[in-house]
Amino acid sequence: MQPITPAITPPAPPALRRRMPKVADLAPLMQFKKPEFSSAARLRRANTIGDLRAIAKRRTPTAPFDYTDGAAEAEISLRRAREAFLDLEFRPGILRNVEKISTSTPILGQLSAQPFGIAPTGFTRMMQSEGEYAGSQAAEAAGIPYTLSTMGTASIEDVAAAAPRGRNWFQLYLWTDRDRSMELISRAAAAGNDTLMVTVDTAVAGARLRDVRNGMTIPPALTLKTVVDASYRPAWWFNFLTHEPLSFASLSRYSGTVADLINSMFDPTLTYEDLDWLRGVWKGNLVVKGIQTLDDARRAVDHGADGIILSNHGGRQLDRAPVPLHLLPQVSAELKGKTAIILDTGILSGGDIVAALALGADFTLIGRAYLYGLMAGGRPGVDRAIEILATQTARTMQLLGVNSVEELNADHVKLLH
Repeated sequence: MQPITPAITPPAPPALRRRMPKVADLAPLMQFKKPEFSSAARLRRANTIGDLRAIAKRRTPTAPFDYTDGAAEAEISLRRAREAFLDLEFRPGILRNVEKISTSTPILGQLSAQPFGIAPTGFTRMMQSEGEYAGSQAAEAAGIPYTLSTMGTASIEDVAAAAPRGRNWFQLYLWTDRDRSMELISRAAAAGNDTLMVTVDTAVAGARLRDVRNGMTIPPALTLKTVVDASYRPAWWFNFLTHEPLSFASLSRYSGTVADLINSMFDPTLTYEDLDWLRGVWKGNLVVKGIQTLDDARRAVDHGADGIILSNHGGRQLDRAPVPLHLLPQVSAELKGKTAIILDTGILSGGDIVAALALGADFTLIGRAYLYGLMAGGRPGVDRAIEILATQTARTMQLLGVNSVEELNADHVKLLH
């Protein structure tokens, strides 16, 4: 039996031999940054819409933050909308030259620099004092559409003046008083809005329980609870109290609960005949927002809609409503090319936007995503939200192997459930 020769361990390479570190070697590693606490620095550090939401929550009183963040009843519709975007799989193409891409896309007769625009949101200056002015100006700078809500806290004329080179759209709640509705329609046309977006999923107000529990009023009431809440957010209250009081796109002043205002404005008698009336009096693009079934999508187009928005109102109306992303493929299969198909609800990333486009949407709208930026930092915060979404959209397209929005198709996305 041969003796076992012990293995000889070779000497360690010079690079792996231990030695005492030299000061000259440590110097490049010890680079301490000066702490930055400014709003601009906070926004630069935000890399996702979720980061902006976290900043917004710290800076905004509970009632207006929850108005933005919340939804109806048990908030099932909102949760399912988010889960739909999370529960999908991208199918990338490799070995494509994606050095140069374009995120621009045509929508309702004009080109948008991004495949998303800003959705209509109510009471926006209550979230942060710059409100609709910040949103419209940021959209103008980014080359995307901005939609003013009937319940926006700035007038149609003032928003048009704030963003004169922007593409401004107007969202309408049809009132039982048709004369007042007609006045808004005329003002929107005179101010240069090329698209009228009529919301049709608000026969009555949804049960937004966070607002009920917070005692949400217009304007915010200085109760003991809100004073205590304000002590943690002095900048918000300083801005709110030192700027012009809230005024609305549709009425000069209002004092009362959110639910009372909404119910005074919504018309439970609205039918397709009213859509026909709108089509007759509005000469620009007519878009119907709040489509939740294929049948209603068909009927809206038959009644003259230039575009439809698959939306359950951000989960803020009917809880357990259909998920817009799940509805999108069947609507696209039948109506693509016959009308502009737009999707909102649950969009919080560029990946969400790309998924919607691949599944058949022509365009998307963002609501909460932009409001989180607004609450996080006013106009710069909205700019940052748009920048985040634009960067994510472009990167997702490159990783999928496409050079333009038009190249996206159903082969790039699989809904897992």
